[in-house]
Amino acid sequence: MDMTDGGPDLVYLVTGGCGFLGEHMVKTLLEMEPRLRELRVFDLHLGPWLEALKPGPVQVTPIQGDVTRAEDVVAALAGADVVIHMAGLVDVWGLNDPEVIYRVNVQGTQNVIEACVQTGTQFLVYTSSMEALGPNTKGHPFYRGNEDTPYEAIHTQPYPRSKAQAERLVLEANGRKVRGGLPLVTCALRPTGIYGEGHQLMLDFYRKAQRAGGWLFRTVPASVEHGRVYAGNVAWMHVLAARELGSRATTMGGQVYFCYDDSPYKSYEDFNLEILGPCGIGLLGTQPLLPYFLLFLLATLNAFLQWLLRPLVVYTALINPYTLSLANTTFTVQTDKARRHFDYQPLYGWEESRDRTVSWVKTRKGCPGPLPRD
Repeated sequence: MDMTDGGPDLVYLVTGGCGFLGEHMVKTLLEMEPRLRELRVFDLHLGPWLEALKPGPVQVTPIQGDVTRAEDVVAALAGADVVIHMAGLVDVWGLNDPEVIYRVNVQGTQNVIEACVQTGTQFLVYTSSMEALGPNTKGHPFYRGNEDTPYEAIHTQPYPRSKAQAERLVLEANGRKVRGGLPLVTCALRPTGIYGEGHQLMLDFYRKAQRAGGWLFRTVPASVEHGRVYAGNVAWMHVLAARELGSRATTMGGQVYFCYDDSPYKSYEDFNLEILGPCGIGLLGTQPLLPYFLLFLLATLNAFLQWLLRPLVVYTALINPYTLSLANTTFTVQTDKARRHFDYQPLYGWEESRDRTVSWVKTRKGCPGPLPRD
C-alpha cells in the first residue's frame, strides 16, 4: 500500500497513547496527518483529555488494553493500517520487578508484531531509546556518533536490556508476511533524553529545587554532554517515518534511526537549567559539590538499601549506580540518516521547544494534568 496518496482513509493505532510522549504523538498526528480517518489510542490507563478530541474531523477511538495481553492487542489492531508502538515501562530507578519490565517491553512488543501478522497490519514504527545502545556499564563515551558508529553495548540493568531486546525483535520482523501475503515493514526510532510539556521528571526537579530555596546542586561535570530532544519533534519524526514506510520500504525497512533536533548538547543539569532557570531555579557550583567517589558510594548504598528493603517496601532514589553512570557519560548523536531516508527536519526549533516547555512548567508548577491544547 502506498501511504503517500489518497484521501483521509488511513487507520492508525498508537500504543501507550496516554503517556508523556504518547500524548504528543496523538496531538501531532491529528494536526499533521491529513490522510487520517481513525486514530485508535491504546493504553492501560486512558486519559480524560481524549474526550475533548472526539468532536473533531478524525474519529478518535480510545481503547483500554494491556500490551502484555495478546488478545487485547489483536483486537485493537484489527483493520488498522499503521501501528506506532510507544507503550513501554521506563524504569531506571528499580521501581518495578525485572520480570514486569520484560513482560511489558519485550513480550508486549512481540505481541504487537504477532498481532500485525494476524491482522494484516503492514506498517510498524517502534519507539526505542538511546539506552538500547548505551551508555554502557563501562562508561564509554559516545561523542557525536551516528547509527553506524561502533559502540560496545553492555546492558546489566533490566530497562536498557529490555529496550535492546524489543528493538531487535522489531527490526528482525521486517519482511515477515502478514495476513494477505504482504510483507511487514518496520523501523525503530531511538530518542535521546526527551523533554517537553508533560515531562514529570522536570517538574520533580523543579519541586526539589523549590524545597531547597530555589537551588539545584551540581553533581555532574559541565563538560559531560548529553543529547536532548523535544517531545514534539520526536512525535513528528514518527509521523514522517510512518508516512514514508510504504513508498520507501526498501530503504527504511529494518532500519534504526536516532531521534534528534536542534537542542543544545549539555549535561543533564545544565540543560535542565535552560528550562528551570526562567522559572526561578538556579544551579550551584561550576564543579560537582561532591567528588565522584562519594557519589558512587551513595549510589551503591542506595542500591543496597533497595535490595535490603525490597521484601517490605520499594525504596528508590534518583542516584543509583546506573543513573550515576548515565549522567556522567557523554552520549550525543550527530546524524542525518532520518533526513536522508525520509526527509525529516525538526518541526520545532530549539527556542520554541524551550519556550513551550518553560511555559508549561510555569503554568503547572508540579500539578498533574493534560498538556495544553493549541
